[in-house]
Amino acid sequence: MQKGSIRVQTENIFPIIKKFLYSDHDIFLRELVSNAVDATQKLKTLSSLGEAQGDLGELRIDIKLDQEAKTLTVSDRGVGMTEAEVDKYLNQVAFSGAEEFLNKYKGQNENNIIGHFGLGFYSAFMVSDKVIVVTKSFKDEPAVQWECDGSPEFSVETATKEQRGTDIILHLNEESQEFLEPDRIRRILERFCRFLPVPIFFEDKQINNTSPAWTKKPSELTTQDYQDFYKELYPGNEPPLFWIHLNVDYPFNLTGILYFPKIQHSYEIQKDKIQLYSNQVFVTDEVKDIVPEFLMLLHGVIDSPDIPLNVSRSYLQGDPNVRKINGYITKKVADKLDELFRTDRKEYETKWEHIGLFVKYGMMTDEKFLEKANKFLIMEDAKGGTYYTLEEYKLATETLQKNKADKYVILYTTNPVQQDAYIQAAQAKGYVVIQMLTLVDSAFINNMELKWENVQFTRVDADIVDNLIDKQDGADSVLSKEEEGKLKDWFTAQVPGMHASVEIRGLSPESAPVVATRPEFMRRMKDMAAASGDAMSGFYAQMPDEVNLTVNGNHPIFQQILKDDHEAHRNKQIRNLADLALLSQGLLKGNDLTAFIQRSVELLS
Repeated sequence: MQKGSIRVQTENIFPIIKKFLYSDHDIFLRELVSNAVDATQKLKTLSSLGEAQGDLGELRIDIKLDQEAKTLTVSDRGVGMTEAEVDKYLNQVAFSGAEEFLNKYKGQNENNIIGHFGLGFYSAFMVSDKVIVVTKSFKDEPAVQWECDGSPEFSVETATKEQRGTDIILHLNEESQEFLEPDRIRRILERFCRFLPVPIFFEDKQINNTSPAWTKKPSELTTQDYQDFYKELYPGNEPPLFWIHLNVDYPFNLTGILYFPKIQHSYEIQKDKIQLYSNQVFVTDEVKDIVPEFLMLLHGVIDSPDIPLNVSRSYLQGDPNVRKINGYITKKVADKLDELFRTDRKEYETKWEHIGLFVKYGMMTDEKFLEKANKFLIMEDAKGGTYYTLEEYKLATETLQKNKADKYVILYTTNPVQQDAYIQAAQAKGYVVIQMLTLVDSAFINNMELKWENVQFTRVDADIVDNLIDKQDGADSVLSKEEEGKLKDWFTAQVPGMHASVEIRGLSPESAPVVATRPEFMRRMKDMAAASGDAMSGFYAQMPDEVNLTVNGNHPIFQQILKDDHEAHRNKQIRNLADLALLSQGLLKGNDLTAFIQRSVELLS
């Protein structure tokens, strides 16, 4: 029997391991199972090279609990280790790597794949008072037992073991008794190990799919295979719209499948739905920096051994492989959307309600994506069913919707039902109004005005229809200057609580008697402030709504009102006409809305 001390200078390395990795003790099982998979895969390789002789038998990994003995055992039937290899891998290599790792990253709070620094096996001491390794090499050498109680002291002796492979037996410490609960172990295995390439058994049941869809070639998979895998990843979700199969081995190694889920504009956006794997070992679902920001809404799997998983986020952001992977994913998504648009536009249009959010988000945040997406961004007409690309919209509006500054004015609605009167007025003039209904449209409009040349957006209710493209000189009304002055004073007096400016215009007699509009600039400021959350935004959000009331001096109702000598009745009519206009803008609420209803009843009686 050999005894000795692990060759490492840091005497208290075990307490440091326990403390450093305290935030996620679950990963000890991931590390031990990953090591078991590596040992099994290595045996397969050696067998294929003729270096491991004989029948390999059933290659599997077993996890067993013994609640009486308070042990958890991970067993594999892989290459095993000789006594010399035990000394090399457990007493020398692992700890030199461990010490380097701790010195470099002590004090950081990262959940890493610690195995890359030789710490994988030693993560067992996060949860154990004692660890025993019983191993038998595929070579014709005696089995070996290694034992360590969490101090630098260890023992190695010859053991009895019939089968090739390694058993790692953890004597769980008092703080880690939770890992004797079968449900706890099953959840960890299903989280980290559900797609590992070697069968893993727990309580006599295999818990993993050894050949997940992303490890196969696209030519080997049917539409049903892709949909079944999505269901495996996200049980209960609606089927995805479409998917992209990633498969590249130069200049980096990356496989995976990204799915476009169905997302309504009212959907509460959920990120962190893409799972990151390294050689089929689950790592994290926080894939920021690896996946472009605008694609964080996608679902699916990315697997790459080339992503540096053990380092700080600042390093990750600067890593050349990560930048290349990020750019590759962006290009693949853009190419897929472009292909869908070109090959089956009608089908693409039916999916736009869900795709649009991704496309607009990407155009705002990624210049390369913007360049490609300009061709397949589509905008739906306010009536619904007709779609325009940017170039198509420009062609359709060339004669009527270019202003004096030679800019195309894109008229849009954010609420086709509430803004229906404004839409109808614009369409009557031959204008094309599009829908802007998604969560990101407010920001998208501001971004595109900066990025697209000679384009400005104007909401359809931002002004009276005559002023939407260019500000027109005030048209003459049939009223005298004195009558116009009276109407302006009466309306101003009836809306004292509103920040409303009143203007008398000579519109068509068939137009509404009063039109309420909200100036584009201030409305956008308030919309952005409401969507933000900083102090300055709060200031803008609390500012009162600014409204323009355009009184149509040519509407016949004002001839009657001007002749009404009953002041109280006249004021009620004036107030009701103003309230009707405000109601169309959704600005009549609470007590004002109640008073409007009561006043309307009084005027009718």
